[in-house]
Amino acid sequence: MGAIRSVEGGPLRRTARGAGRVLRAPFKAAARGVRRATHAHGAGESGLGKLIELHAVNSAGDMLITVALASTVFFSVPTDQARGRVALYLAVTMAPFTLLAPVIGPLLDRLPHGRRAAMAGAMLTRALLALTMSGAVATGGLELYPAALGVLVASKAYGVVRSAVVPRLLPPRISLVKANSRVTLGGLLATGVAAPLGAGLHKIGPEFPLYGAFVVFILGTVLSFSLPHKVDSAKGEARARLVSGEPPSHRPRRAPALTGKAGRTGGRGWKGWKDRKNGKRNGPGKTGRNRPPGLRTVGSSVLHALQANSALRMLSGFLTFFLAFLLRVHPLDGLSPAFSLGVVAVAAGAGNALGTAIGALLRSRGPEKTIALVLTVSLGTAVVTAVFYGAFFVVVVAAVAGISQALGKQSLDSLIQRDVPEAVRTSAFARSETLLQMSWVVGGAIGILLPLNGTLGMAVASAVLALGVATAVRGLLTAARRGSPHPRVA
Repeated sequence: MGAIRSVEGGPLRRTARGAGRVLRAPFKAAARGVRRATHAHGAGESGLGKLIELHAVNSAGDMLITVALASTVFFSVPTDQARGRVALYLAVTMAPFTLLAPVIGPLLDRLPHGRRAAMAGAMLTRALLALTMSGAVATGGLELYPAALGVLVASKAYGVVRSAVVPRLLPPRISLVKANSRVTLGGLLATGVAAPLGAGLHKIGPEFPLYGAFVVFILGTVLSFSLPHKVDSAKGEARARLVSGEPPSHRPRRAPALTGKAGRTGGRGWKGWKDRKNGKRNGPGKTGRNRPPGLRTVGSSVLHALQANSALRMLSGFLTFFLAFLLRVHPLDGLSPAFSLGVVAVAAGAGNALGTAIGALLRSRGPEKTIALVLTVSLGTAVVTAVFYGAFFVVVVAAVAGISQALGKQSLDSLIQRDVPEAVRTSAFARSETLLQMSWVVGGAIGILLPLNGTLGMAVASAVLALGVATAVRGLLTAARRGSPHPRVA
């Protein structure tokens, strides 16, 4: 009897195993290809590859929630009611961001040993909130908004912590701007995969994208703890301040040995700290106090770059909400509202991906000039779109905004790497990211308050960018000519 089973069952089992191998082969090949790409150039050994994969999971989960909320909050109700709902959403959102600006940076400074737990907490919070929202998404009731607010705050908190983590995972052969480009590109690719998946799940039922987000964020919670332990290291860190006069809420237990030579690289002996040899005050801090330097003490490039990036981030938030409502009422020529939004979203996403790729190729050369260039080009594109408003120019301004935001942010990262001492660089990333997120919210609020007139909207966008050009471009170009007074990296 056993012989009969071996004769009859053996070939069947072998056939089943062969079929299984054939079906699994494409997925295994894709997984190996992704792993090779994310772990190249030493990223696998340093842990950067795992962060890239974690960020891809994060972006996919956020996209699934976006699909679920867009179908409920935006498309399922009349335009006036949708504007009111989104206005309520942004109004409730702005208050937490106002609190996050002064809170999340210092909180990260005080809890440097819990970064992996913080990222896992942000993932788990969104997983539970996605499951909570699945019951309310079909009706679109007001109870959806507190949960959606929690998702947004958790998402932005993850982004701030992730920006702070990247410098700890740099391989020797990869610069910070290139590492950030890789992380961002991984997120964009995951978003592109998750968008159609979310649309397909929505066809089954409005709550199914949220079920998918729950699974994705649970996976992200597990992956957060797979990051190297050095992510939680606080060795050599101190708190960064956006202004030099702000009193520190705490001081490092053990300050680095200072030499008074502000030009030394490696984040030691920076201007603004007391020289222990002679007791003289080298910067704006008071004599006798070991105070971490504000960003103003490391040159004007970082502050001007923050001003320029704030204008670009306001443009992104403005276009997101203004075009969403405008194209719903006045779609592109010959296209449906949903398809018009899709075209603009694809243009913005492709622009962001292209900007990320260009940033990786630039290798941090001339970051001040790069920021000044993309801000000026964005202003010119917005002005042309305001004068010759039409479907073509709407797509162009969305693509240019995507390219500019990506290049501007990567150049800002490069400047922070170059000009901010290593001891406070992690906190500087946290604070700059919070400021940029607040700028996006303000731009979005302007976008939903304006009348749905394309020419007027592009004129307002031009005014926002003109303010950024007036406050930042001259300073950036001047700083580029002079060079960094105290470069922290070679």
